[in-house]
Amino acid sequence: MTIAIFLGALLGAMALGVPIAFGLLVTGAALMWHLNMLDAQILAQNIIEGANSFPLLAVPFFMLAGEIMNAGGLSRRIVDFAISLVGHLRGGLGYVAIMAAVIMGALSGSAVADAAALAALLLPVMSKAGYDRARSAGLISAGAIIAPIIPPSIGFVIFGVTANVSISKLFLAGIVPGLMLGLALAFTWWLLSRKEQGQLRPRASLAEVRKALKDASLALGLPVIVVVGLKFGVFTPTEAAVVAAVYALLISTLVYKELKLSQLFGLFRSAAQTTAVIMFLVAAAMVVAWLITVANLPGELISLLQPLLDRPTLLLLSMMVITMLVGTAMDMTPTIVILTPVFMPLLKAAGIDPVYFGVLFMINNAIGLITPPVGTVLSTVAGVGKLSMDEVTKGVWPFMIAQFALMFLLVFFPSLVMVPARWFY
Repeated sequence: MTIAIFLGALLGAMALGVPIAFGLLVTGAALMWHLNMLDAQILAQNIIEGANSFPLLAVPFFMLAGEIMNAGGLSRRIVDFAISLVGHLRGGLGYVAIMAAVIMGALSGSAVADAAALAALLLPVMSKAGYDRARSAGLISAGAIIAPIIPPSIGFVIFGVTANVSISKLFLAGIVPGLMLGLALAFTWWLLSRKEQGQLRPRASLAEVRKALKDASLALGLPVIVVVGLKFGVFTPTEAAVVAAVYALLISTLVYKELKLSQLFGLFRSAAQTTAVIMFLVAAAMVVAWLITVANLPGELISLLQPLLDRPTLLLLSMMVITMLVGTAMDMTPTIVILTPVFMPLLKAAGIDPVYFGVLFMINNAIGLITPPVGTVLSTVAGVGKLSMDEVTKGVWPFMIAQFALMFLLVFFPSLVMVPARWFY
């Protein structure tokens, strides 16, 4: 009965068009009514407590770092460096998009920010060179979702807070799977672009490569600083977010000098607006998470999935399928905060490493950003590139299938995630 009320209230609120954060509060109120403990004061206290988390301070600073990076010229220099390396290959601009997505993902942690920057910088160039516009938009969309996997990742911060799992370990465990996602995209693009008739760019000279590397070196230094700092315990993930924002600000204003002080207010406001949405979602979800525990909903699920507890791989597969289905209708942040408190007791009962699950869960949620009909990243690329959602959806399918295939490969071979992760620890 508790599960039915939980799903009925949440799905009913979504069907009525209620914003997801308010839908979560409605769900929380419905569960409290079912448990005969409806009290507005308890609801308010849990909302405040849900947002009262030091690790969540990383979210606004990573958002700000991404805004500064795009406005201050860091993104453009990374794209120019990638063009100098692989722009001359057949389908070279596709490889440029993948390289730039991986590098920029290690700077911002936001798929939407990277999608907007890559679409604005590369889509016109790829179109002018004769590449299929829909396929190019699909590749850029699929590349942008690497950002939530490679540190610094806003998604890992939210999952770590919700699941009470080490954010530093999640960051470091996401490095190799993020690179593997890039390789999967590169292989898929190679298969698709063998017959590509796009115009070939001239090969960059060694001097041009050195110049592009020199221009981008300071931008490329940021992910190195973050990863090395986390590995050796120089700073926490929250402190890493502050370091990233300050570093991007100093480079953009004092070195590249492309960011004017008059632009800062707009960047701060944009980062604050996005952060407010995320924080309200997290706070509302924490109410539901607390009530899920009080109502013993995980216990009911454990009893339902009892046959799978001795088969961790099958249990993981079922969780991945559930997440895939939810991801088609819901954005990444609400999916994380709703499903995490439901899944965690099952993981503990089955003895599955929560860091390993967190990586798989985040890959699944990231792919959800490019699955129709919601697909936030698809909408972003379509808007920036002035394309219809149907065109971008058609172009993204091959890359989405490759990323799902990699995710299920990681389900069957956990060592692909955990062996390099333990080295980074």
